[in-house]
Amino acid sequence: MTETANNVASPIAPLAPKKPHSFTHHGITVEDPYAWLRDPGYPKVEDEDVLNHLKAENAWFESRMAPQEGLTETLFAEMRARIKEDDSSVPQKDGDWYYWVEFEKGAQYKQWWRKPAAGGRDGTEGRQLLLDEVALAEGKDYFNLGSFSVSTDGTKLAYSADTDGSERFEARIKDLATGELLTDTIPGTLGSLIWTANDTKIAYSLANEQWRTDNVRLHTLGTPVDQDIEIFHEDDEGFRCGASLSANEQWLLIGTSDHETSEVRIVPAADPTAEQLLVKTRQKGVEYEVDVRGDTIFVLTNDDHVNFRLASAPLANPGEWTTLIAGSDEFYITGFELFEKFYVVEGRRAGLDQIEIRDYADPAKINPVDFPEESYVAAMGNNPEWDMDVLRIGYNSMVTPSTVYDYDVASGELAVLKVQEIPSGYDAAQYRTERVVITARDGTEVPVSLMMRADTPLDGSAPLHLYGYGAYGIAMPPYFSTARLSLVDRGFIYAIAHIRGGDDLGRQWYLDGKLDKRTNAFNDFVDVAKGLIERGYTSKGRVTASGGSAGGELMGAILNSDPDLWGAIVAHVPFVDVLSTMLDASLPLTPGEWPEWGNPIEDAAAFALIQSYSPYDQVRAQPYPPLLVTAGLNDPRVTYWEPAKWVAKLRELKTDDNELLLKVNMGAGHGGKSGRFDSLKETAEEFAFILWQMGMAEA
Repeated sequence: MTETANNVASPIAPLAPKKPHSFTHHGITVEDPYAWLRDPGYPKVEDEDVLNHLKAENAWFESRMAPQEGLTETLFAEMRARIKEDDSSVPQKDGDWYYWVEFEKGAQYKQWWRKPAAGGRDGTEGRQLLLDEVALAEGKDYFNLGSFSVSTDGTKLAYSADTDGSERFEARIKDLATGELLTDTIPGTLGSLIWTANDTKIAYSLANEQWRTDNVRLHTLGTPVDQDIEIFHEDDEGFRCGASLSANEQWLLIGTSDHETSEVRIVPAADPTAEQLLVKTRQKGVEYEVDVRGDTIFVLTNDDHVNFRLASAPLANPGEWTTLIAGSDEFYITGFELFEKFYVVEGRRAGLDQIEIRDYADPAKINPVDFPEESYVAAMGNNPEWDMDVLRIGYNSMVTPSTVYDYDVASGELAVLKVQEIPSGYDAAQYRTERVVITARDGTEVPVSLMMRADTPLDGSAPLHLYGYGAYGIAMPPYFSTARLSLVDRGFIYAIAHIRGGDDLGRQWYLDGKLDKRTNAFNDFVDVAKGLIERGYTSKGRVTASGGSAGGELMGAILNSDPDLWGAIVAHVPFVDVLSTMLDASLPLTPGEWPEWGNPIEDAAAFALIQSYSPYDQVRAQPYPPLLVTAGLNDPRVTYWEPAKWVAKLRELKTDDNELLLKVNMGAGHGGKSGRFDSLKETAEEFAFILWQMGMAEA
């Protein structure tokens, strides 16, 4: 701290002390003088030196952002004004009831409602409040509803909640007739709560000490939780398991998997302790998921094509798979849903979402759902009943607000049920979207989705914000965002880079950005930025970028490789200490992550490759652009010390005076603050930082 003219202490940029620490693998010794920032008592963080350092970082963040408080509040007010505060979802029928969620005006959290189906979707008689998140979150800094599951007979509700961001949920049971909670309490759950045995038992999974679900357990209502029985245990520390129901709710599906291999067992939902039927023994590199209709198992698998095929098998011989839809280079099958009279296949062609209705009797008969734009996001919505003739579908694009459709399977007609309302006003004609292709350094064509105002000049003068992720086979679709308008309306072009590592263009697109091909994701992102500059969308130094988690790793890599390209960077909960984390099998995610990143413990080549790109390990003495980093003290996915160590090393080595800020949410986890407005305020802070660093704080 320093003293001001008024003798008031003023924060200074924290310089973390260096403490000797090293580790050696494959004959290589790595010095890690900031390893002390990991509290040895984790997941409890009580070390005074660690906490004091994190608090000092927060104080520095607050002091540096204080002059931008007005801008932050302006942005927040804009973003909030675009949200319909007293909003609700379109009711959906499930059995004897219609279910929906509502936000009350000013509320941070949802309320869950239902009404008798006899009154129709638009009726109001008999409304019943099932769960009030507002009341449950009262007095808490953090609240996240996990599972929400109404019993088959509609009389009870099983739900779970996390109140500190650690993603260890406590499950409770509510009597919906009386509104009272039953005595049943299950702490430490992670995943779904599944009603079985005629609503007398619940299948669930516990998070173990390493935050892995290596079990499926069965709780009998009204009995002590210590009498619950384990019906499945996963011995491989890299796998996680969980339970779900078949679409017809007759089977309990027990799945276990890592990032490249899976295995499924099924057992009657009415008798979950019966002998389980193994569909097919796990085979390294083969993924599959199943559902059941009658005496037929449906299987989605990548066993003979990277883009998956859909197959069927008799219950009597579940491993005998016969192809229904062959794998294709053109059509990437991402999922399927069974209904009584037909089934639905979802996938992507040329990176665009597809929804196809298929006939059980004639697999060659395809009814595609057609959408009105050339670039869009479309997906099946909540369709809970087995016998359905009308399907709920969600749709949006970078310029089209979220739209809820009902699709009539017989007629093929789409009926609009709801279009996202933007109270402050929105005119799609004032904006335009483009999809361009940039050629990366190895010749690969990388698609990019862009949104801008219709009057934005394309002469290189516009600032451009580039967003990316590129990992785990998670696509980044060209989605609509009201918050994004606060940048676009100030002249920004907003771009989403569909880089390798995601599965935007198919499963091979994912495989080409993982393991020994991991650096393709980083190169793609940099090359997209350079390509957009070459095409006149923006200019060097006018590009800002952001990403979170594995996308935060992306931010770290591009900062090290091309620091002069960026005007400002925001890295949310960034996975930046990749080498140390992948060397520590005791951490929650590590064994299950080896198929994604490689195992540097056993593989010297993996060690060398990870070390060569791990953002923390590659920080060096050079200028870095302005950088805002976030972290969550209770984050089980990217532990808080990764961004803290990274920022400490950057402060030590960087040769510039550009801003470097770290904000640590002391009562939250991976997703930041939980309330819808608190979360929006953090987005406003991010945008204020970007505008400030781009010299646009007055815009």
